[in-house]
Amino acid sequence: MAARAHSAEKHLHPLQDAPSTSQLLAQGAAAAGLSATLAPFSAEGSWEQRLAANPYLMAPMAGVSDQAYRLMARAGGAACAVSEMVSVAGIHYANEKTWQLVDPDPAEPDLIVQLFGSDPEQFYEATKSVIDRYESKGKLHKLVAIDINMACPVPKVVRKGEGSALLDDPARAANIVRQVREGSDYNLPVTAKIRIGRKQHDYVAPAFALALERAGVSSVAVHGRYANQFYTGTSDSAAIAQVVRAVDIPVIASGDALTAAQAVQLKESTGAAAVFCARGTYGNPWIFADARSLATGCTPAPHTTAQRLDAFALHVQLLAATGAHIARARSLAGWYLKGMPEAASWRERAMHCVGVSDYLHLIAQVAQANSLDPASVLVGEALQLAQEASAAPYAEKPSHHA
Repeated sequence: MAARAHSAEKHLHPLQDAPSTSQLLAQGAAAAGLSATLAPFSAEGSWEQRLAANPYLMAPMAGVSDQAYRLMARAGGAACAVSEMVSVAGIHYANEKTWQLVDPDPAEPDLIVQLFGSDPEQFYEATKSVIDRYESKGKLHKLVAIDINMACPVPKVVRKGEGSALLDDPARAANIVRQVREGSDYNLPVTAKIRIGRKQHDYVAPAFALALERAGVSSVAVHGRYANQFYTGTSDSAAIAQVVRAVDIPVIASGDALTAAQAVQLKESTGAAAVFCARGTYGNPWIFADARSLATGCTPAPHTTAQRLDAFALHVQLLAATGAHIARARSLAGWYLKGMPEAASWRERAMHCVGVSDYLHLIAQVAQANSLDPASVLVGEALQLAQEASAAPYAEKPSHHA
């Protein structure tokens, strides 16, 4: 049985013999209701006009928005995507894992790189290093902007004076903006992401955003919660709207855009130039295209169970193709399978998957349980594997970070 499983692994392109991300998208995107052609961020006009061309963007999410996740978002219509937050100290000490967060996948048309830290000089150095790295790889055209994280509420970040701690130090925050602009030789847009304040009832967002505007940011993204709320309660769209009225630069609204309809409503209710979609993308890479359809008065078609399974299968293989740790697929399973019959049981089985074929076999079982005959090549292969192999787990070793 081990030999047979090994043969099936080769058929399903294990990590060491995986197709490229572009090939995977070409193979599986259409069946998942996604686009295999990833449109670059608009390069025409002012920064505000570029945002207006497609105002729905993939938000940065630590531990989530890796290369595979961003590819899915772009295939789902995101105007652009932002990297996971990158430590300027990590760049200073030449940490290779830090650099992995900076690099776009070859299939990504472009990327906004988000930096975090507290030392203005390290921001200057990191900005120059990022630009040099992109230029040395012939990818400078892919670097859309440098974003500065002033929103992260995680205690281990805040304790170092980083992330949302900067909300208490507008002078330092403004200096960081100036250093990033200088580090880019004023050739790249510099943006920032903030929250409306550190603690509830200490609303600082309009004055803070104005200080950033004076320092030279091209836009500011505002999450409508206080840092000490983390993600509890509700995002305050009225507080975001006040920031929109306080500054002359574009504002990107963030917080509780959990559906396409909510993303459109957030933009309309705040008057923001654009919207960041974050948790609303969990198991829903279509949110961006759906929001654009709704904003133009069209009703997007519902996404079928088959499309959701096809998207899950594609996402898992993109994880492998980009060298991400396959354990990230456990979260994906919970998101893509949510609401399906026996979802809790399927999620429990996903916790025991250790390789790509395990997940594809699981997807095949879910498809069969839902009486599906999907057209997707990826799920079709998984179904064939399920029919050929026993119900025992496949003999595949866990993948490793690249």
